[in-house]
Amino acid sequence: MAQHNGGQPAPLLAVENLNISFTHPGGETAITRDVSFTVAPGERVGVVGESGCGKSVTGLALMGLLPKRTARVRGQIRFQDRDLASLPAREMRRLRGREISMIFQEPMSALDPVFTVGEQLTETLRAHEKISRKEARQRAIAALEEVGIPSPHTRIDEYPYQFSGGMRQRVMIAMALICRPKLVIADEPTTALDVTVQAQITDLLCEISETTGTALLFITHDLGVVAETCSRLLTMYAGQVVESAPVDDVLRRPRHPYSSGLLRSLPGLSERGSRLPSIPGRVPAPDRMPAGCRFQARCPHAIDGCEQPQPLLEIHGARLARCWRTDQLQLPGAVNE
Repeated sequence: MAQHNGGQPAPLLAVENLNISFTHPGGETAITRDVSFTVAPGERVGVVGESGCGKSVTGLALMGLLPKRTARVRGQIRFQDRDLASLPAREMRRLRGREISMIFQEPMSALDPVFTVGEQLTETLRAHEKISRKEARQRAIAALEEVGIPSPHTRIDEYPYQFSGGMRQRVMIAMALICRPKLVIADEPTTALDVTVQAQITDLLCEISETTGTALLFITHDLGVVAETCSRLLTMYAGQVVESAPVDDVLRRPRHPYSSGLLRSLPGLSERGSRLPSIPGRVPAPDRMPAGCRFQARCPHAIDGCEQPQPLLEIHGARLARCWRTDQLQLPGAVNE
């Protein structure tokens, strides 16, 4: 195994200064700016933020699924020392599904309605491995059983519309994991599910990650889910990483006002009958980004000096925050000590 930084294992995924933009008749609009992070082998990293913060588009860029004609991806996406941003399309197709997989937000649109679940699972296998149809079917049945689908021998021949929302999501997880990839990107995998099924899906992802050693990049707006499933947290706001830290550290003491605002907005932290805290305003549109701190207009701690661009500051080694006041503020978290 490659070594990194004084004998530490090299990261499985290393993203450096990722800038994503889209061209249109009026010019080019930037979506993310200088996004950098790493994922270690077997690590579970949560990416949180409101809609429009750049989480999903980052995941699609990692998979090479953004439209080539309009998307511009700059920076480095290194996976096991290969730069995915410059990888030829044919090599990226070989990698996608076999070594990196993605679980999409809405399984009904991700699954093809005219093919059975078994046909779609076996197609994924046979695209990457030289195995017979019989062996592919056996492995597909085993994959369905692994994700908790009852009677997999019969349900493998059913169509997606015959499955409930939770079961379709399990099929998506089985499809993402059937080739035993080293990294799975889960993009809001529990958004459309009820609370009970959400808990089942997150428990399933954690269990599979622990037993197979698969790394997980968990994209979600739900900090509660990240607290239960991940060891490290990236908070994104308006196309930038504004905080990076171990999950427990953020829960106890967030270092960016946006992370603190997200935590205080969790319903479970408010007193019964009290007004639920919220973050005023909304994420600025990509073509209307402020020149300085992008959170300034919504931040209750903004003062003179916040109108300047904010670098990502290192705090005690393992933590990063994009706020020049990070050492001055005592921001409330989710855990009272």
